[in-house]
Amino acid sequence: MGALDGKVVLVTGGGNGIGRDCALIAAQEGAKVVVNDLGAGLKGDDAGSAGPAEEVAALIRANGGEAVSNSDSVTNLDAVYGMVDQAKKAFGGLHAVINPAGILRDVMFHKMTEADWDAVIAVHMRGSFNVARATIELFREQNDGAYMFFTSTSGLFGNIGQANYGAAKMGIAGLSRIIAMEGARNNVRSNCLAPVAWTRMTQSVPIKDEAAAERRKVMAEKIRADQPARFSVAMVAPAAAHVSGQIFGSSGENIILYSQPRPVETVTKEEGWTVKSILEEAVPKMAPKFFDLNRAPLAGGQPQKQPA
Repeated sequence: MGALDGKVVLVTGGGNGIGRDCALIAAQEGAKVVVNDLGAGLKGDDAGSAGPAEEVAALIRANGGEAVSNSDSVTNLDAVYGMVDQAKKAFGGLHAVINPAGILRDVMFHKMTEADWDAVIAVHMRGSFNVARATIELFREQNDGAYMFFTSTSGLFGNIGQANYGAAKMGIAGLSRIIAMEGARNNVRSNCLAPVAWTRMTQSVPIKDEAAAERRKVMAEKIRADQPARFSVAMVAPAAAHVSGQIFGSSGENIILYSQPRPVETVTKEEGWTVKSILEEAVPKMAPKFFDLNRAPLAGGQPQKQPA
């Protein structure tokens, strides 16, 4: 018996990286899988190809599972409705969405073009909206539905050169939380995952020094795409029906539960604040609890200092 026996799962970005492993592992756990992948390059600036999605679907079928492929873009809502229809026609329904589809266009914000911004927001933020909007009514009607969205430490903590990516990923965390809150009464749940894995995305980050090269070598050996994929599959399984509205991380064999923004300090002045008293009283009182500008910590390591 698999964790997803009898379930139908849509996996976006299923032709490469974490998405590929999500599709393969979901099938191993008994799911019927719609493997979606545009087949485009990492920057999403080419025409794409049906090859990657069909290759994964064919591999699932060759191993005795059930899968169909789809090479449409998650940036198009009508196309995502088409994925839902495809799942219904091929397998009679849909019960879960795992949505790691993504691109990168890394550049310092003062050099970022409108096209760099729009392309990343379209795939990550708009794409997450599209897969949720195309499925939410079905999930509510059948009182059964699960989402695994993908956030990132680039949004949760910040990362230089990724303002577009980080903004989208932080937005996805908010989207997932509200879908979970609104869906609770209809057994519709939603979580998101900030993965660390050796994929073509992480390979695209420039190596600037020997320390970075050594970290990359460790990632390639120990921080694999199948690890966050396995967690993603587990979280959309019926056995995890009590888990919703959470932000998780996965790095190697570390599974992380992240805190969510809550007040850490409140200062009050009954007679009202002035600009002078804010600067002289409120800010100094809060300052010890300010967050620094360090980058996200490495898996099992210390925060990286910002360059001078």
